[in-house]
Amino acid sequence: MTPYRVVQWATGTIGARSLRAVIEHPDLCLTGLYVHSPGKVGRDAGELCGAEATGVTATHDMERVLALGADCVLYMPLVCDVDEVCRLLESGANVVTTRGEFHHPESMDPVVRERVENACGRGGTSIHSTGSSPGFITEAVPLVLTSIARRLDSLAIDEYADLSRRPSPELLFGVMGFGATPAAFDEARLSHARTSFGPSLRLVAEALSLHLDFLEATGELATARRRTRIAAGELAAGTVAAQRLTVTGLHAGRPLLSFRATWFCTTDLEPAWDLHDTGWHISVEGDAPLDVTLRLPVPLERMAEISPSYTANRAVNAVPLVCAAAPGIRTTPDLPQITATLRRTTAHLAAD
Repeated sequence: MTPYRVVQWATGTIGARSLRAVIEHPDLCLTGLYVHSPGKVGRDAGELCGAEATGVTATHDMERVLALGADCVLYMPLVCDVDEVCRLLESGANVVTTRGEFHHPESMDPVVRERVENACGRGGTSIHSTGSSPGFITEAVPLVLTSIARRLDSLAIDEYADLSRRPSPELLFGVMGFGATPAAFDEARLSHARTSFGPSLRLVAEALSLHLDFLEATGELATARRRTRIAAGELAAGTVAAQRLTVTGLHAGRPLLSFRATWFCTTDLEPAWDLHDTGWHISVEGDAPLDVTLRLPVPLERMAEISPSYTANRAVNAVPLVCAAAPGIRTTPDLPQITATLRRTTAHLAAD
């Protein structure tokens, strides 16, 4: 089989992990690398992700990327630029992205959706959003679990993330609002939860022919009981040390699907919360009830090193399916189940 020619777009935490996965993938060929930082331009792709030299150097020139004629672009910037996305799709490059804007076309801004779908039509290409959360846990797993049901009363997903060893002050303090006073939290956080996870809930409900009437978003906060040192810095007593965001989709006046994220930086909280190890818990009620826990068996001190793989790998594994898909915005139910093509490691070969 001819390898798919892939461009990696951006090399942040997730992008760098994706880049390495492409380099090591037996059925993918790294064709180009787009970066935003001037300091990365001209450097070998392998150098930017801890792999061996590839001969592919990073560029900040979009025209060079478009001229490569890649089969797919793994699009992973901090902010989605619709103009960029449309130009890539129009050029004939399919797009797999860990950005959350394309999980559910009907939830998109109608103008943006039309632009993207028209670009797909002109380029004969498709685009797919995926990752670990949202994506794997909010779409792929619920669809698998409900495949043995004939009646669904409710499905609830709980996500837990202990961020105490995450050395990312910009993310924790700047983006997520840890260390702020409770009064500093506002509707913006609830809107973030609704727009980030609500589309996945709508997508799953529609795949099951159970359309949601509307979405509710609620939030709770807990503060640090005392001054607490975490990997990202320091939390003053009385500042936000845990947050819980819940999005619930209602059908026929009753909660049908829900996603609740509990993110915390310490377990010494006011008020005290029932906390669990980093991972997910899924509860299914209906004629085939299930209770499933997926725990990430990773030491906290290694979580920042390993956790990006959960998001990046699913996107990389989706490349062949997205390249083969019909033009348009393709969702999880639109695609076959994503199956990884794995390369045996040196350790495996030595064991043989």
